[in-house]
Parts: sequence; structure tokens; C-alpha cells
Amino acid sequence: MNWRGAFAIFEYEMKRFFRTIMQSIISPVISTVLYFVVFGAAIGSRISQIDGITYGAFIVPGMIMLALLGQSISNASFGIYFPRFSGTIYEYLSAPISAFEMILGFVGAAAAKSILIGLIILATSYLFVPVTIMHPFWMITFLVLTAVTFSLFGFIIGLWADGFEKLQIIPLLVVTPLTFLGGSFYSIKVLPPFWQGVSYLNPVVYLVSGFRWSFYEVADVSRNVALGMTSVFMLACLAGVWWIFHTGYRLKT
Repeated sequence: MNWRGAFAIFEYEMKRFFRTIMQSIISPVISTVLYFVVFGAAIGSRISQIDGITYGAFIVPGMIMLALLGQSISNASFGIYFPRFSGTIYEYLSAPISAFEMILGFVGAAAAKSILIGLIILATSYLFVPVTIMHPFWMITFLVLTAVTFSLFGFIIGLWADGFEKLQIIPLLVVTPLTFLGGSFYSIKVLPPFWQGVSYLNPVVYLVSGFRWSFYEVADVSRNVALGMTSVFMLACLAGVWWIFHTGYRLKT
């Protein structure tokens, strides 16, 4: 196991992240403040509580998940796309590191970045609403699992995309709508029965529910179901990455 090679990739990606601190960290924090102003103040004044929790506190896990999913995909996809775009990907492929070590460096850095942003957003939320974390262990577990899973998904997008436009297609047209419709800012229990059934087809529902349960023990689905669905999606992404490196798809052309 070439830990030094994997760490070199990880370190390079993290340094690139901190060089663009305004875009990488400040921007998500400003977006969080705007969400609190729009959803917490405007809508929260009309919705006092959901399941005994103030609306402002209720949406905190959803906001963190919204940022976590977007940042994980963006960091991982751009991280692997630029070496392909510049041609330096061949230096990685010819270096004495395995595919696993290469994935560990890129995906580990992307997950670390998104986890850091998620924790900063969590800290920012304390300035606006009282937030309670009833199960810190499970909160960290869902945070890490989601970050790793969607970093793997972003890694696949970065390998699949053959242009900058394609890097944004799936995040903008698929992931973001699913996040907003996945109970990030409301409970799916308030929906009519038919739409509740449709919502259970949305994988983001399970991510948000499990994460919210770790805060308030309130969720649309049970913790074990949420954990199982997250694990299944992560395994699917791992299988996709393995297939790409096994076949050389988009890597050797």
C-alpha cells in the first residue's frame, strides 16, 4: 500500500481547496445565512413547529445535506476532470500507485472538504437557532457516509464528462431537484399519501431523514433503513468506479 502516493494526491487537492477559500468556504456560509433569512424567517414565521421542533432548527440538517451533496460532487468531479483535461491523468496512471490509492487520494480529499464545509454550516446555524445533536456518533456517521458516497458519485461524473458543461448537468438537473424534494425543508409526512409514496423513491429522503434523526430523533424513515439505503448507494458507486478503472473507460482515450 503506497500511503505516501495517496497522501500526496490528498495534500495537493486540499491545498487547491484552501487557495480558493472565498469560493470554497465563504460562499457556502453566505448561502446558509440566506437560507435562514428566506426559509427560517419568512416561512418560519408561518410554520411555528414541525414534530415539536421549531422550523428554523428543523431545516438545519437539510441545509447541511444540501451543501454536503453539492460540494462532494463538485469537489470530486472537478478534482479528477482537470487532470483529464490537462493530460496529467496519464502521469497518475503511470505512477507507482494503484487505482485504489488514486481513488483514496481524490475521493478522500473531496469528502474531507465537504465534511469541513458541513461542520462550518453547522457552527453557523448556532448563531440563528438552538440546535440539539442527540446522537453525535450517528451524526458523524451519516455525515461521513454521505460525503464519501457522493464524492464517489462525483468522481464518476468527472470521469464520464467530456466537457465542462457535462460536469454541471447531473448536479443541476438531477441532484439539486432531488435534494429540494427530499424533505430538506419540510417533512414528507405533510404531503398527500400518493406523493408520500413517490417521495420514498427519492434516495435523498433517506439521507436527510437519517441525518435529521441524529439531531432530534425525528425522521420520515427509520435510522436503519436510512443507513441501509446510504450503504447500498455507496456500494453502487464503488462498483461504478471499479468498472471504470477495470475497463479504462474515459481514462485511456
